[in-house]
Amino acid sequence: QVQLVESGGGSVQAGGPRRPSCAAPPTPSSSNARGWYRQAPGKQRELVAVITSGGSTNYADSVKGRFTITRDNAKNMVYLQMNSLKPEDTAVYYCNLEYIGMNYWGEGTLVTVSS
Repeated sequence: QVQLVESGGGSVQAGGPRRPSCAAPPTPSSSNARGWYRQAPGKQRELVAVITSGGSTNYADSVKGRFTITRDNAKNMVYLQMNSLKPEDTAVYYCNLEYIGMNYWGEGTLVTVSS
């Protein structure tokens, strides 16, 4: 089984940083993409950031310039550096791994941004 484990959520003041991380089993990095999604109350789960096996990234418009996704293939880790957080960023953040067309998820980590 593929098990993803997020950590690093918590409460933060608006304008502050947070850097959740996510561990995954050692699936081939050449065949997997990693990502972060989030879901706020009453909202659909949405893409925050993705990073391909080759290091290409895509971000939601709402987080561009503030969030940075990185991965460490040797450690099978993915990170989300979140800066200049806004109350609108409050959500459960989910780690994702896409491997051979299948998606695997963590249980989520809550990030609460207070004004």
